[in-house]
Amino acid sequence: VKGRCCFYRSPATEALAWSENMDTLLANEAGLDAFRKFLQSEFSEENVEFWLACEDFKKTENVEKIASKAKMIYTEFIEADAPKEINIDFSTRDLISKNIAEPTLKCFDEAQKLIYSLMAKDSYPRFLKSEIYKKLVNSQQVTNHKKWLPFL
Repeated sequence: VKGRCCFYRSPATEALAWSENMDTLLANEAGLDAFRKFLQSEFSEENVEFWLACEDFKKTENVEKIASKAKMIYTEFIEADAPKEINIDFSTRDLISKNIAEPTLKCFDEAQKLIYSLMAKDSYPRFLKSEIYKKLVNSQQVTNHKKWLPFL
């Protein structure tokens, strides 16, 4: 098909591919949206928001922006009683608190790994069993069948 890469996946195949691993899910815009909705339903969307903020932060090239972005992430996710406080251990939080005065692009790496691990072991398996995910896969499969079998 013109304009499509050799790795093109139909929407149903795409949704099914999210079950391969969490990286596949997070790399896909629709997958990320669905996962975010699921996390919102569990009141834990701060985890994926923090992970995304860290991914964006690591791409920062401007030295002045590193400090301001680091402070924003710290204020929003790390400090005690932050609006979207993530669940990390005291030693990781303490280390970030000490390093935030002179942040580097790696200052959130440890916390990001912890949150990724938490999502991968806890939230992601529940997402794959959730009604949100099942409905998405089923509705896309029905849509695909209708393309081939118009009487459905």
